[in-house]
Amino acid sequence: MATLSAIMKTTAARLSALYLVLFTACAVVLVIYVSSLSTRMLVGQTQEAIAEEVAGLARAYQRAGLTGLVRLVEIRARQPGANLYLIADPSGFILSGNVESIQPGVLDAAGWTESPFLYRRFGEQGATSRESGHAAVAQVIRLPNQMILLVGRDLSEPEQFGRVMRRALAVALGMMGLGAFLIWYFVGRRALRRIDSVTEASRQIMGGDLSRRLPVTGAGDEFDRLSENLNAMLDRIAGLNEGLKQVSANIAHDLKTPLTRLRNRAEAALNNTAGPTAAKEALEQTIAESDQLIRTFNAILMISRLEAGYSAESTAKIDLALIVSDVVELYEPLAEEQGVTLKAEAAENVQIDGNRELIGQALSNVIDNAIKYSAGFGQKPVVSVSLRKEGDAARLTVRDNGPGIPEEDRERATERFVRLEASRSQPGSGLGLSLAKAVMTFHGGKLELSGEGGGLAVAMIFPTGKNE
Repeated sequence: MATLSAIMKTTAARLSALYLVLFTACAVVLVIYVSSLSTRMLVGQTQEAIAEEVAGLARAYQRAGLTGLVRLVEIRARQPGANLYLIADPSGFILSGNVESIQPGVLDAAGWTESPFLYRRFGEQGATSRESGHAAVAQVIRLPNQMILLVGRDLSEPEQFGRVMRRALAVALGMMGLGAFLIWYFVGRRALRRIDSVTEASRQIMGGDLSRRLPVTGAGDEFDRLSENLNAMLDRIAGLNEGLKQVSANIAHDLKTPLTRLRNRAEAALNNTAGPTAAKEALEQTIAESDQLIRTFNAILMISRLEAGYSAESTAKIDLALIVSDVVELYEPLAEEQGVTLKAEAAENVQIDGNRELIGQALSNVIDNAIKYSAGFGQKPVVSVSLRKEGDAARLTVRDNGPGIPEEDRERATERFVRLEASRSQPGSGLGLSLAKAVMTFHGGKLELSGEGGGLAVAMIFPTGKNE
């Protein structure tokens, strides 16, 4: 009973019950309508047959008078399956026909009987009641000599049809109700078991087992679709939690050194007695270190916001070629100072939906890394920036001929605070490629690292939609 009660509380069971009630009501109304319509049609046909019979008897009465009418009535009354025929005197006493007794009051008024009446033929036992008599409709005619002629027809056929329809309705409703209950019960139990399994998995996840996922049966129904979406959400949450753990560890590891250096420099400035010039230099170094820390935290916040799928930045239709031109022009003095050749080759009018500031920041980080790590490596360090269309995408590639990144480390290079340079002699926080990857994720694109032909190629692939 507890299982049945639980099934009754499910939405599916309640909807099934509602549909069953509505279908039953519609079926009852339809059967009643068809039954009554069919009965009226049969009664109408009966009245037409009686009218034709009366017309024939009237012609016989006109030709042969009362004697000929009585003779014709006696002949027709004896035929198998004959209609009802009755000739009575003005007081209602039956003189001829195949009707032995009739419901009182039927012969009092001429014309069609207002409602079906009861009668009994010759040879039948009992009184004219619902239990023993038969129902019929008839037309009563007053002859010129005040004799009474009744021509009628039995209604057993329409009544039998009505009984058959009611019996069929009862059987159909019974079978439908039994089938609905069985389907309701077994389908409801199955749905309840699946809900229980989802509930149990949810309890384990809330209990701390973040590796647990909701069950998927492979049926492809709404439960599977819901479980798959929730599992995807749980995977996303697990990835964010893992990223948060890594960020916390990286912040504790990589920011400890500059904070310690900042504190030592401030302490040295306090203990320095060399004069105002040394103190000013110490303060300038402290400010520079603080600015670097602020930039690092700003980058961390932007990466976290972009990876979480939220950003206050708006997007619009922009031309990537203009962004490439502006960023390359900005870094040309730095490249020349470092002895690096910076060149750009961009296709015209490469339109995408994006944020100009975010894409410019990501491209700046990638170009800055390329210049920084290719400077002093080899005879002719070169950094090239290219932009071209590839079907429904735009590929923006920054290539250098520096030391590159081993293939096994390329995926790890896009993580936060990862610096593959063991000596860490180059300035930086290890957030450049992480920010670029987050920007690409925000724009629905991807970041690819490759190293064919030496050096490193960083490709930023943006979706552009269908070609116009």
